[in-house]
Amino acid sequence: MTELTLKKLTQSLITGVGLLALFGCAPSGQQSAEPAPTLSLERIYTDKEFNSERAPYFRWLDDGSGYTVLEARSKDTQQTDDDSHGVTGNDIVFYQPDGSGRKVLITVEQLTPEGADDALSIENYQWSEDGKWALIFTNGQKVWRHRTRGDYWVLNLESDSLYQLGGETPKETSLMFAKFSPDSQKVAYVQDNNIYVETLGSKNVTALTTDGSDTIINGNFDWVYEEEFSITDGFRWSPNSKAIAYWQLDQSGVEYFTMINNTDSLYPALTRFPYPKAGEQNSAVKVGVVSLADQQTHWAPLTGDNRDRYVPRISWAGTSEEVLIQDVNRPQNTNVLRLFNWQDNTLETIYTDKDDAFLEWYYAAEWQEDGSHFVFHSERDGWRHLYRISRDGKSIIDLTPGEYDIVDLITINEATNSIYFTASPDAPEQRFLFKGSLDGSTPVQQVTPMTFTGNNRYYMSKDASYAMHTHSRFNQPASSQIIKTTGHEPVTQLTTNDELKAQLAKESLPQHEFFRVEARDGVVLDGWIMFPPNMDPTKQYPIIFYVYGEPWGSTVQDSWGGSSYLWNSMMTQKGFIMVSVDNRGTRAPKGRDWRKSIYKKIGSLTVRDQADALDAMAERWPQIDTSRVGVWGHSGGGSSTLNLLFRHGDKFHVGVAQAPVADIRYYDTIYQERYAGNPNTDPDSYTQTSPITFAKDLQGELLLVHGTGDDNVHYQGTEALINELVKHNKQFEFMSYPNRSHRISEGEGTTLHLQTMKTNFFLEHLKP
Repeated sequence: MTELTLKKLTQSLITGVGLLALFGCAPSGQQSAEPAPTLSLERIYTDKEFNSERAPYFRWLDDGSGYTVLEARSKDTQQTDDDSHGVTGNDIVFYQPDGSGRKVLITVEQLTPEGADDALSIENYQWSEDGKWALIFTNGQKVWRHRTRGDYWVLNLESDSLYQLGGETPKETSLMFAKFSPDSQKVAYVQDNNIYVETLGSKNVTALTTDGSDTIINGNFDWVYEEEFSITDGFRWSPNSKAIAYWQLDQSGVEYFTMINNTDSLYPALTRFPYPKAGEQNSAVKVGVVSLADQQTHWAPLTGDNRDRYVPRISWAGTSEEVLIQDVNRPQNTNVLRLFNWQDNTLETIYTDKDDAFLEWYYAAEWQEDGSHFVFHSERDGWRHLYRISRDGKSIIDLTPGEYDIVDLITINEATNSIYFTASPDAPEQRFLFKGSLDGSTPVQQVTPMTFTGNNRYYMSKDASYAMHTHSRFNQPASSQIIKTTGHEPVTQLTTNDELKAQLAKESLPQHEFFRVEARDGVVLDGWIMFPPNMDPTKQYPIIFYVYGEPWGSTVQDSWGGSSYLWNSMMTQKGFIMVSVDNRGTRAPKGRDWRKSIYKKIGSLTVRDQADALDAMAERWPQIDTSRVGVWGHSGGGSSTLNLLFRHGDKFHVGVAQAPVADIRYYDTIYQERYAGNPNTDPDSYTQTSPITFAKDLQGELLLVHGTGDDNVHYQGTEALINELVKHNKQFEFMSYPNRSHRISEGEGTTLHLQTMKTNFFLEHLKP
């Protein structure tokens, strides 16, 4: 139902025309159909009744001729002449884009080490450039967010020789980021914070760095770089395979944070790791190039204090002579792109990206093969666009002109002079595929047909000839297909989720719509709203906001939300109106001014937008009971929840804050200083936006939830908030989850327990 239609129908109710038919209430005397089943927490989180069918995880071959997948097989299902049986694992299998031409490229037998009972469990794999070797990652262990440390094995596809990397006596689960050299002769990897290179087939290992330690990190990253710059692999092979460019971080002097595990052993266990909080000392960062010939590192002569700069991205500049270094100042409002000639030991500045507030993100430069130009993301004209920049920085061409943001760069095809990216110029909650030209000579065109209104994601082959296309909508689970990119022509259907769609059709699900309202200063805010099934339009209903509110994400998207959608639907069945609004500053494709307007105002302007949205919605929909308003959120959304209860307690009465940043002084340097400035020079920014400052003004009902093993948003901040609430005799409810991380999901029964507690809290205090 459109916004205009619902508004007219609401007005007709006021003039005496009933809306019972609109919301599904049967007229008096009419026999009602068999009632639909009711959603429950157990059905959603325990029984997994609504699990989605997912497309197979596959890898495109570079030439677009097909893809490879892992297929489970037991060795005893294949006829053999020996007595082996029970050996299980995965074959690596090739298919053409249409699903035909099946060919087993690597068998379970080939991946079974000599004397082992089972084949290697494949967590990741890659091919050498010459196609003669396969590299297998297995036995992965989690390092911060990701399973990046484990064992690597190489398989010679010509001789069937399989062996483990790491020299003659490999150290178990100790290697990171192994990858082939471009000439397919060697593999480089990180071990114990040093970079090594191993000649394929010989087990001959050479240490390229030797100073790695607990404080000196080569080819790897500390906690804050991985978390806030989304990078883990810290080295890059040169195109000619003769050198490696890498990051080095020096953690000495960075304060350690300590987490306590009280429950896994008789005595508490401590986990300590360097974590720079806002305003504190960072790791020093350096960029070097090490030559394989002499194992000597040539350091980029970056001037200034290496503890007050960031290097979020580096890349070889098309050739093997120079490395492009993105040199970012500590306030993160200036990114200087410098070419480092590692043999001449010179630096040349070729381009500078600046912003009066902050740079929203850091994207890798995509170089043309000859190194003459690169493609770069920038908001230099007020929108996130793609630019083609010459090597000397003198020629800059906007490849995606117009008043809209690109969302994601999908691929570049130099041979066809084309670039593919996603965007949504007219509806920020949707995503479509677009095609432009690499030289800017032809206008941008939309590739996704409008029949796929909603959210569209693409995994494209390197040559851009084929793509896996996944489409979903707010209340419609995803379907996936392989398409021929030209004409968006379907090739083969991978998933439909027809069974789940049929199951959902039996449920009593809510009506929903996307809407827009204005904040007090005229800024347009986007949102979605879900109404109770069979809602009586003559009555009023409590409303619950789901909020995030920070620059890291957006909640208003026309895409399938899985269990989140189902929980919201369950709450509408219980008599709630559910809503989410993107306040300004969220990662919506609405331009630079939208995103940067919240500089030093997260927690003040952002939550004021939410309060303004509530006022505007109440005027539009009189069914909203403004005396019963709830809100919940996680992480930054937990912080927003606290600020709404503390600063707008006259409008928001009940809140559940999960893993919130109660005092932004306790969060890390990279994230917090980017958006709030430095607390040493701008303390008011931190005071006026931190929830803890306003805890004394709590009026309503608060449920505070945190995991004690949260290495991201520390439990420490919640304890500080508890002290402040106690100090002012503010009553609240509290739940800590022992040793759970930021997600609060580990441990048997955790998700169901948390969701039950949250549900019951809203039922008790908002009384639908």
